[in-house]
Order: sequence, then C-alpha cells, then structure tokens
Amino acid sequence: MGCSVARTSSPSPPSARTTYDGAHPGGNQTAWAVVAIIALSVGGFAIGTTEFMTMGVLPQIAESLGVPEPQAAHAISAYALGVVVGVPVLSIFGARLPRKGLLLSLMGVYAVFNILSGLATNYAFFTLARFFDGMPHGAYFGVASLVAAGLVAPQYRGRAVAGVMIGLSVANIVGVPTATWMGQTFGWRSTYVLAAAISVLTVVLVMIFVPATPADRDAKGLSEARDFFRRSQVWLTMAAGAVGFGGLFAIYSYIATTVTDVGGLSASSVPLFLLAFGLGMTVGTWLAGELARWSIAKSLLLGSAGSAVAMLLFWLVIPRGWWALPVLFLITAIGSILVTNLQLRLMDVAGDAVTLGAAMNHASLNVANALGAWLGGLVLTAGLGYRTPSLVGAAMALAGAGILLFAFRLERSRPTNTDDVVAART
Repeated sequence: MGCSVARTSSPSPPSARTTYDGAHPGGNQTAWAVVAIIALSVGGFAIGTTEFMTMGVLPQIAESLGVPEPQAAHAISAYALGVVVGVPVLSIFGARLPRKGLLLSLMGVYAVFNILSGLATNYAFFTLARFFDGMPHGAYFGVASLVAAGLVAPQYRGRAVAGVMIGLSVANIVGVPTATWMGQTFGWRSTYVLAAAISVLTVVLVMIFVPATPADRDAKGLSEARDFFRRSQVWLTMAAGAVGFGGLFAIYSYIATTVTDVGGLSASSVPLFLLAFGLGMTVGTWLAGELARWSIAKSLLLGSAGSAVAMLLFWLVIPRGWWALPVLFLITAIGSILVTNLQLRLMDVAGDAVTLGAAMNHASLNVANALGAWLGGLVLTAGLGYRTPSLVGAAMALAGAGILLFAFRLERSRPTNTDDVVAART
C-alpha cells in the first residue's frame, strides 16, 4: 500500500532560499542554509529541555511551593495545555507576520515566562507561568519548520525539518540531565534560568543567521483556519499522531518503576534507560529526514507498525532487565520517525493554512503525551502490573497505523480538486 503526498508549491516563499545570496555575498548558499537550520534547532533544544526538565526537579518544586508532589505535577499539564491552546491562536494571528520576526518574538516570550517561572513564589503563579510558557512551543516548531523547508530544494525539505526537530531530541540527551543536575545542585529555580538563557541564545542565533522572509500578505488567518479544520485529512493526521505516538508515552511515563520493579534493576540504572530514550529520538529524527525523501506515507505506516512490534518485544524482555535497554532505544528510534513525517504530512494537507498545519502537529503530540500516560495509568490502577503499559502502547501504535491506512485509502479514492494542495501518488 503506497501513497505519499506532495505540495504543488514549496511550503515557504521561494525568496527564503535566495536571501542568502544577498545577505552573505560570495558565501556558499548551502552552507549558510545548514547554519541557519542549526540556529533554528537550538530553539528546539531550548524547548525540549524546558518541556521535560520540570519532571526531574518536581520534588524540589513541590517542597519549595508548599504543595504535594501530585498537585505540583499539574504544572506539567498546564504547560501541555498551553501548547494545545497556543498553536491555533498564535498560528492564526501570526500567519501574516514575517516569519523571522515571529520566531524572534516567540522565543523571546519563551525566555520571559521561563524567568517568571523561576521567580514564582506560590503554586498558582508558577502554574500560570508554565501555561503561558507552553503557548509558543508548537508555533515556534511550526514556523521554524516552514523556514527550514524553504531554505533547501524541495526534495531535501524532510532533512531540513528533521534538522530543526533534532534539537528536541538532543535536549533529552544533554539538556534535561544538565538541567536536572543544576536543579538538584543549585536549586530548582536555576533550571528555569538555564532554559531562559538557551532561549536568549536562540534569539541571537536566529537574528544573525536566519534570513529574513517576507510576510505572507495573502494569508487570511481565520478563514484559512476554518478551511484547515474542515479537512478530513487534517483530522485523520492529527488523530494518527495523538493515538499512534501516544503509545510511546504509555511506556515512557512509567519507565522508572518498570525498570526497577519489573526489570529488577537498581534506581541508578534508570538514567541509562533515559539516555537510551534520548539517543533513540535523535537517531529516529535523523532517519525520518532520510525516509521522507523515499515516501512520507510509507515511512509513517512502517513507523507505526514497527513501533507496535518493538513495544511487544519490550513486554517480552523487560523481566530480563538490561535486555530491555536496546529495545527501548529501538522503540524511540522508530517512534520518532512519526514526529517529523507527521509534521510534513500536516504541512501537505493544510491547504493555504500552512503555518497552522506545520504547528498543529505539536498540539496533537501533546495530546499523545497526555493520552498515553492516562491509558497506561488506567491499566496500572486496575492492578495489571507495570509490564502492561507496553501492551497498551502497542495497541495504540497499531490504532495509529490503522488511522493512517484509512486516511491514505480515503485520499486515493477521492480525487483532489483544484483547491487542494495534496496529490495522492504511489
């Protein structure tokens, strides 16, 4: 079953690829594009570090703000809610703004609310700051992906988007452990100072190395959004992300107890499993960029089905302790293919609302985070044991593959009209 998608036009104005010739006379255009994508990926590193570091210092936050740890954890949910709310709001109202200026504004706001989070003296203020800090998250990735895709030839846009997204993966290897160590050593507030500093660094790098791109004056904001949310392929793609990628979080949310209670390993082994998770994300994100050149649709289907198989393998080997380590790496490597290529898919099916399409992937992935953790928690509450979330994850991955398969079949059976930008092909 082979079906992939292609836009009839580049997702970013052609001028975005020619700006380098004027901005850097005599310079190598390809080299400058790589530098610009690296600058954009630093923003992904800042966001990835910020999103996950709160989990590492949650006990200190709870003690400092005088609330139980489960209540303090609601701040994590507040951040995720901010992502979901911020994506459509910022994408719709920022659609006609120059993309470079929008990137600078989003990351500047991100830095401000990280600082405010670190200054919080009570739980309510901290939670509110985390909500507003989450709002630029998805919009930044959406706009950065469009800019990156516009810097390269169309056949390399998968690599360009993966280059932006890899910052999110590297954050799980370097940023989150470093922030957690800082929080435990210098106090939890230092983690948010670090996150703000990386955000400011992103602003500087984007300002220097990312070329200016003209505003899309033809963007119609609300009317494009209405068209976007009327498209069945949009909803099916987001559902595939929320359900299919949610399987990974059904396992990851409970990995520490699974490793110690089921795998029989010591608590000191847990960081190595988290490292495997981060390395898998990095490799999978790179692989996604390569597979996108082959077929977006086929790579999504293989990623979903492969994730299900890997999760079943995890269920089999987790009682054997260290045998589960390479399997967790495999789960995240295969699953991370979905992150980049679902983003490309949404950019393709978005119609004229390409900025919204590029950003909504992160709203669906935050839903995946919550859904996977919730469903995994249900089977634990039912007393089925810590191996069972891996079976939940496998079922979710298969369900995601089913949604994608239905979407591609539907796309092939309904010829696109002149208003669509998606063309089914084998």
